[in-house]
Amino acid sequence: MDGKKSIWTPANVVTLIRICLVPVFVVALLSPWPAWFGLHDIISDQVKSLLAACVFILISCTDWIDGYLARSRGEVTDFGKLIDPLADKILVAAALLALVELQVLPSWPVLIILSREFIVSGVRMLAASKGIIIAASWYGKAKTVLQIVAIVMFLIKDTLALPTADAAIHSPLYIASWLVMLAALALTVISMVDYVSKAWPMIKGATEAEQEGEGQDDPACMRERIESMAEAVVREATDAHITISTAESLTGGMISTSLTSIPGSSSAFSGGVVSYATSLKAAALGVDEALLAERGAVDGTVAEQMALGVARLTSSDVAIAVTGIAGPGGAEPGKPVGTVFMGMCASGDAWVRELHLSGDRTQVRERTTLEALRELHAMIGRSAKDAGNRRAEP
Repeated sequence: MDGKKSIWTPANVVTLIRICLVPVFVVALLSPWPAWFGLHDIISDQVKSLLAACVFILISCTDWIDGYLARSRGEVTDFGKLIDPLADKILVAAALLALVELQVLPSWPVLIILSREFIVSGVRMLAASKGIIIAASWYGKAKTVLQIVAIVMFLIKDTLALPTADAAIHSPLYIASWLVMLAALALTVISMVDYVSKAWPMIKGATEAEQEGEGQDDPACMRERIESMAEAVVREATDAHITISTAESLTGGMISTSLTSIPGSSSAFSGGVVSYATSLKAAALGVDEALLAERGAVDGTVAEQMALGVARLTSSDVAIAVTGIAGPGGAEPGKPVGTVFMGMCASGDAWVRELHLSGDRTQVRERTTLEALRELHAMIGRSAKDAGNRRAEP
């Protein structure tokens, strides 16, 4: 398939079906279809709303199905990442506007929800144009779930035939519906603030180094960055049919763990070597023993040889190796704590990059992992481009 992954995966097909079913829900809720089929004596407006609620629940359940299919089959695609949240937004927006049309829900909650979507979508587009990945938080997932639950409750509430407006207001279902809707609105605003705060350095035009500095002491933020970058590496490598490998010293397997935690990573990750001991660097990766004795393990040439060694050992297309001083002890003359040498290898060529990272032991290791994933992502892009150029040559 000329090296490209098809967008017509089962998960993406289910997502597209979800979008196509949205008009069915709207017609079921708003149109006088019982009269069209001569069923108005059997199906009242209350029953029609209840049936529409069932259709809405059915459509909402497909969101879980397509997510399960994508993860279990290792078929997470860029198209799926675009269309899946879009399908959720279309469904929720259609339902909210329909409830306003029926005068079941006032317009102000809808305005808050739709404004949030416009703002976040704009920020996401700006981030994508700069090649920046902003990890989604649990706030966004929770707000979507609460919005769906609130919509269902409002649809069911509309089926109750209560004698007076006062009775409707004091109905337990009425109160519960509004409590869930208010909770959904709170998470809607919180998730927007969370998303914009993560993107704020980018919005105000900060450099990449400044962006890294903001929130760098937040462990959750760093884990999200690592997970997002690992996912991008696996996706790009899989699409380009490029295999990757790692040789790790100070990170102790954090790079390979971040990669293998991504579903479908087996198609891209060949393997890794955690060579903590100096003797293992020589025995497993072929690092020159005389070099190790003269310069020690924390050295640029050692990192290059580690990358070449693991690439040779695993027959991978690209490889990365890291060796350094995570602290709190271990500093050497000219090599303070936080000194890291990163060796890269692609198509038999090797080069090295020297880093000086701040923070405690955990932070140095995590930042090394993130930088290694960024380098892998860049190497995969270059390798894929070179392969495309070679295929294009006559």
